[in-house]
Amino acid sequence: MNTILLGMFGGQEIWIILLVVVLLFGAKKIPQLMRGIGSGVKEFKEGMKEGDTTSAEKPDANK
Repeated sequence: MNTILLGMFGGQEIWIILLVVVLLFGAKKIPQLMRGIGSGVKEFKEGMKEGDTTSAEKPDANK
């Protein structure tokens, strides 16, 4: 899906989007924003792993 999304944007559109992001958030806030997104993704992946292990550990009551 990422390749489909990136295929829709050309180089000029990506530069415009980056410029808008810098204007909205400022150059100093972007690293903090990316760090927050990264930690959110990390927590989401850990939560998904926890969900997989807990469902694997519980025996199926329907058997």
